[in-house]
Amino acid sequence: MKVGLQINRFDWPGGTAKIGETLREIAVKADEVGFDSEWVMDHFFQIHQLGPVEDPMLEAYTTLGFMAGVTKRVMLGTMVTGVVYREPALLIKAVTTLDVLSGGRAYFGIGAGWNEDEAVALGLPRPLAGGRFEKLEETLQIARQMWEGDETPFHGKHYNLERPLNSPPALQKPHPPILIGGSGEQKTLKLVAQYGDACNFFGGSELAHKLEVLKRHCNDVGRNFDEIEKTSLGGVDIVTAAKAPDELLRQAEAMAELGVTHIILRNGPDPDLTAYDTLGRTVLPQLHAL
Repeated sequence: MKVGLQINRFDWPGGTAKIGETLREIAVKADEVGFDSEWVMDHFFQIHQLGPVEDPMLEAYTTLGFMAGVTKRVMLGTMVTGVVYREPALLIKAVTTLDVLSGGRAYFGIGAGWNEDEAVALGLPRPLAGGRFEKLEETLQIARQMWEGDETPFHGKHYNLERPLNSPPALQKPHPPILIGGSGEQKTLKLVAQYGDACNFFGGSELAHKLEVLKRHCNDVGRNFDEIEKTSLGGVDIVTAAKAPDELLRQAEAMAELGVTHIILRNGPDPDLTAYDTLGRTVLPQLHAL
């Protein structure tokens, strides 16, 4: 099993002036002790589940570029980008740039989007205004086309590209892994079966059911269910995991039995680097062995 880290809050001691230094320390430490991936949210305000909207939040792709420059081996991506916030070609260019500059370590994390409050506040396209799943599918089609080097015009219902040139190309072949976030059974999981290299679920009692739904969609479109990477973003933060490793292992073993191959922990308000060392010594080797 792979183990990832989602950095979803930046309210660390020292305030704004220390954010860059603390982020570098966390990203480097997680890379060094054996985490397989590092992720950031693609939000512009903090989400209410984690804190007040006024809490610090960094723009995702600038942050990933910074992290690429200080790490050596971890994969990097968004968990996940809201499709309506960026034009498809610009988004694919950003992910390709990340892949090139990181030496082939980019994920393409993408979803339909949901946060109306931040969109309205900043004058961005509203995720729930309609057509977001159509836009998501067209963006996935454009991504495939650009990463294949196909420069023929793309004309869809929502997007039109006269020459989808993408130079330089991504280093990963055939392309950076496409992770589609969300667990909607009628639309999102069908898109995972058609276009995704990876999916993401929250843990919980519905996990087994969601995986079965995805398997049915794979059967319907003739896709090999086993070739899709199953990731799960949990609510466990690093410091808690270091203090209660047995509980983390129990949860991971249960998810592994269901078919999850990549679990993702979260950072917390305490940027305690010793917790990463503890996990690296004692827990990550056992998780990797699952």
